[in-house]
Amino acid sequence: MNHYETVFILNPVLSDTQIKETVQKYEEFLTSRGAKMVSKEDWGLKKLAYPIQNKKSGFYHLFEYTVEGEHINALEVEFRRDERFMRYLTVALDKHAISWAERRRVKLKQKA
Repeated sequence: MNHYETVFILNPVLSDTQIKETVQKYEEFLTSRGAKMVSKEDWGLKKLAYPIQNKKSGFYHLFEYTVEGEHINALEVEFRRDERFMRYLTVALDKHAISWAERRRVKLKQKA
């Protein structure tokens, strides 16, 4: 199993309920394919560096998980089909990135 991190931006016109449903849908999509969720983060509404689809802001979310590599393509196809997504990026993490992500999570827990 490989370790991945996916950051996605949701359309800012969505309600809180729609955002929660969307995040839950894709979390279930991953877990139904054998993924183990390591971390989920809601970064909230952020201003974009440049307009996307004539929008100047978006709701950012991060998933960190482990899954077999062949399921990533299916996830990204679903992202492309869903008009609620403005952008997404999936990155395979190496051992250094995994340790950095762990330190970042510990730091966030200490702040809270």
